[in-house]
Amino acid sequence: MLDLRQIRYFVAVAEAGNVGRAAEQLHISQSPLSRQIMQLEEQLGVTLFERAKQRVHLNAEGKAFLVEARALLANAARLEELGRNLASGAAGSLAIGYVEGAVHAGLIADMLRAFRRERPDFRLQLRSRRTAAQFEDLRQRVLDLGFVYAPAPKGDPDLDSMLVRREPLVLAMPEGDPLAGVADIRPGHLDGRVWITVVRQPDDTNRAQFLAACVEAGFVPDIAYETADPLTSLGLVSAGLGLATVQASLRSAAPAGVVFRDLPWFKRSVAIHLAWRRNDRRAVIGDLRKAVGSRD
Repeated sequence: MLDLRQIRYFVAVAEAGNVGRAAEQLHISQSPLSRQIMQLEEQLGVTLFERAKQRVHLNAEGKAFLVEARALLANAARLEELGRNLASGAAGSLAIGYVEGAVHAGLIADMLRAFRRERPDFRLQLRSRRTAAQFEDLRQRVLDLGFVYAPAPKGDPDLDSMLVRREPLVLAMPEGDPLAGVADIRPGHLDGRVWITVVRQPDDTNRAQFLAACVEAGFVPDIAYETADPLTSLGLVSAGLGLATVQASLRSAAPAGVVFRDLPWFKRSVAIHLAWRRNDRRAVIGDLRKAVGSRD
């Protein structure tokens, strides 16, 4: 295998055209430099220079070798720079999981804008995953960070998390609904009405939590439609098929024909947490956690 030091010595002598002058530039003695060049030629099995009393000249083989030697040294310099950037967190790659609520809340876009300003050479992979799947992927090192709906399990030896956003749920209704003209909507207004809910599979808990919150508030919903995501629910609301509750940030993404009302007495919200591995000490992970911040 070639020695990069010998390659650097060869390029220096080739460019200087004189072993003594190259030795001065390299801050070494002339004799060791001459030995290194001869050892390189012996290893390659080819003569690279034509030697005169005071000067050396590249022969045809040496000229061809010089082109590749310069390219090799340039690649080695880029590799060295990459290594430093990886160590400092300025370059590399990350896999980040997310639930759709993090997208609706603008957390992903905000994070990416801030991240790109600080680390333009980093490669990011964004992967849509359910909360439980993200926890498992974090443990298996498939993910580096995850935006999830629930905090890391209490006392988990591998994972930690922090709350980064909590949003209230708002009532979505068709613009022609009789409740659209009611300023202060109370539980009695909602009792027995047709509802649209989001069901997340597998192991859905959203429907049960929604029903429990309705009963606690004092009304019983008639759940006629179940969807896979809140945007689909809003599409059904726009079509006049029922009512739905969605996180407040979805007001701006709603289709035409949907109006919203606050329900301050409804005890449900959408919480987004950022999760990571406890033993991940990389600077980039710490910086991302700080950038995302903790807001309740």
